[in-house]
Amino acid sequence: MRQQIIQTEKDAERLRCVGNSSRNEIGSGQMKYWEIIADNLHDAGWSLGWVSALDLEGRTIWIADAHRDNGKRFIVRADEKLRAFLELQRVTRESFRFPSAE
Repeated sequence: MRQQIIQTEKDAERLRCVGNSSRNEIGSGQMKYWEIIADNLHDAGWSLGWVSALDLEGRTIWIADAHRDNGKRFIVRADEKLRAFLELQRVTRESFRFPSAE
């Protein structure tokens, strides 16, 4: 039994960084879905920015932006951070399928 616990601890240590952002290799926590999308967009050549703000009714909104050197730029707004990044992922993918879409 003791051998199995040690092996599990070794496995846990080895896998500590799995699922972490490529920009955070110290293993400080599991990567969130929006971070995965952001990393994928960055790896595909998109520059990204995002901000949260309050609307007139005091609700938090998220605004995310992706742009490339070729002049393409997409800005999306959503009630949740993940939804903003999912929408950004969708529109950037569509821009490759339909090159005239902007």
